[in-house]
Amino acid sequence: MENKVKRIVIAGGGTAGWMAAAAFTRLLGKTVDVSLVESDLIPTVGVGEATIPTLHLLHRLLKIDERQLMAATNATFKLGISFENWKNVGENYIHSFGYLRPDCWACGFHHFWLKGKEKGMVTEIGDYVPEYVGAKANKFAVLPNQDLNHAYHLDAGLYAKYLRKLTESCGGKRIEGSIEEVLLNQENGHISGLKLASGQIVEGDLFIDCTGFRGLLIEQTLHAGYDDWSHYLPCDSAIAVQTESVQAPIPYTRSIAREAGWQWRIPLQNRTGNGHVFCSKYISDDQAIDTLLNNIEGKRLNDPRVIKYKTGSRRKHWVKNCVAVGLSSGFIEPLESTGIHLFQKAIVRLLTLFPQQDINQADIDEYNQQTRDEALGIRDFIIMHYHVTQRTDTAFWRHCQNMPIPDSLKHRLNLFSETGKVFKKDSELFGETSWVQCLIGQGMHPKAYHPIVDMMTDDELQKFLDNAKNNANKKAATWPNHWDFIQHYCRANAM
Repeated sequence: MENKVKRIVIAGGGTAGWMAAAAFTRLLGKTVDVSLVESDLIPTVGVGEATIPTLHLLHRLLKIDERQLMAATNATFKLGISFENWKNVGENYIHSFGYLRPDCWACGFHHFWLKGKEKGMVTEIGDYVPEYVGAKANKFAVLPNQDLNHAYHLDAGLYAKYLRKLTESCGGKRIEGSIEEVLLNQENGHISGLKLASGQIVEGDLFIDCTGFRGLLIEQTLHAGYDDWSHYLPCDSAIAVQTESVQAPIPYTRSIAREAGWQWRIPLQNRTGNGHVFCSKYISDDQAIDTLLNNIEGKRLNDPRVIKYKTGSRRKHWVKNCVAVGLSSGFIEPLESTGIHLFQKAIVRLLTLFPQQDINQADIDEYNQQTRDEALGIRDFIIMHYHVTQRTDTAFWRHCQNMPIPDSLKHRLNLFSETGKVFKKDSELFGETSWVQCLIGQGMHPKAYHPIVDMMTDDELQKFLDNAKNNANKKAATWPNHWDFIQHYCRANAM
């Protein structure tokens, strides 16, 4: 057991770094020593303010109290994303959390809905999901024994501070300083330590690279390689700015398609986060800033900040004794709020594959394969939003509509278009309800539904559909106004 991993060193802070530090100290703290190295002089990206429901997994593992966390991070609830102008200018839909129910053993609920649509029996697909109904009505509450189909809008900087306190309360250490050199073991090529500008050397057995886009350890030192996905996801820039709130926060993120990209609007308790994701081939930085500033509400709280990136993924996320977590691992884009999910998933995956003794290649290979499979599934889901569109009003949207897409996505789109079928692989994040809401919302309507639906008479089908819709409405009807509930449940510590 001499080679057992006893010292974990995390390079970089921010959301990813402090999530990793909190997890390792809380869940492995009695068996490992955890140190995080970060410099006050190096800013973090820190704009990932929207999450998805999978974050509940990590919070439960860390025994985080939801009310306390939300109050500390100025958080509001999120039930989905409103996609505006994506199918066509002036046409909107919501990709909500939750599920289309009931289904049957042979097919999902949407097959019954598709036949009902042919016969004029139904309203829009989201009306059959409680979280969609609640989002449109601006309602939500956390009730006993409720499915955890909600997420958060939160302040990423305050979230990192919250996790830092948790880390330090469990014995984790923060070391201030900028990394000047990554030291390697000349015998096996593993990282042996980080040399700081002060001359201090931080030694470790396992290193977590949370240094952001630059990938100081995983790429600059260990040369993991990078798969560029910009031919599928052409946006390469983002601008972020914060504004004062002008109305009570709504329980969903707004994603508003623009001429060469899209704009986000994320409501917190004390302010609104705004941003513009765009492709620099079709619009300049100054034009993109003007587009954003002309489409915000409320007084601006800071100056616009331009962030450049290249969509893609590391070819290897774990190399030797270094694991990339966060933006150092890759970047898809924030369209479906998957960033913090991928941070969390990397951490939990590493915990499940944590080496009992020395680091071994079998664990590394399994980790890399699982990480790649999940990233590819998310990539395809994001590409779909751009490609399945009816917009031809700008060069950007014409490019997206006609650009080549991965064979994996092409198959999925063909299958849905011809048969209405959607199948979720175990490694995939987005399931049937997500694909159905977005594909239909983007304007793709299947040519057929599953034949088992025809086992119902028209009267039985109408009753089945009406009951599903009524159940969604009844559940959402039990929820109070979103902002009123926040005031009672998790009002921010400083408003």
